[in-house]
Amino acid sequence: MSTAESPEPEPARVFDDLDSFVAAVGEHLGHSAWHTVTQEQVDLFADATLDHQWIHVDPERAAAGPFGGPIAHGFLTLSLIPRLAKDIYRVDGLRMGINYGLNKVRFPQPVKVGQRIRASAELAETSPASQGTQAVVRWTLEIDGEAKPACIAETVTVLVP
Repeated sequence: MSTAESPEPEPARVFDDLDSFVAAVGEHLGHSAWHTVTQEQVDLFADATLDHQWIHVDPERAAAGPFGGPIAHGFLTLSLIPRLAKDIYRVDGLRMGINYGLNKVRFPQPVKVGQRIRASAELAETSPASQGTQAVVRWTLEIDGEAKPACIAETVTVLVP
């Protein structure tokens, strides 16, 4: 097995520059590939955040719990947005993107370990910022086969040309 990382797939939508991205306000940007949430991922997140609640990290106990098995931390689900975003879009010509925060976050449905999720993104708004352009993207993280999404969030990012 090679230790070299495989190249990242090209996102579905590539913006040539910040101006073309800003022009896409109000547009649906696309969907990511499906991502399976694993127990290893949940355990590593629990270690990183020191949140070892049994509904996440004890599969035996969680099997008898309210969800029928272990579930991902809501903040793990939220934290997957940057990774899933790489499948959806990229803005070329930037020096960096800075995480400015979140406007709204909800977790309508828990993600059970082993379920697949994917992200859907809409560029909600942009506005001038001191270092570049502030962008608000509305995210919906869907669970394969479930009616309710796992997460609905608005991320705020400063894009620095």
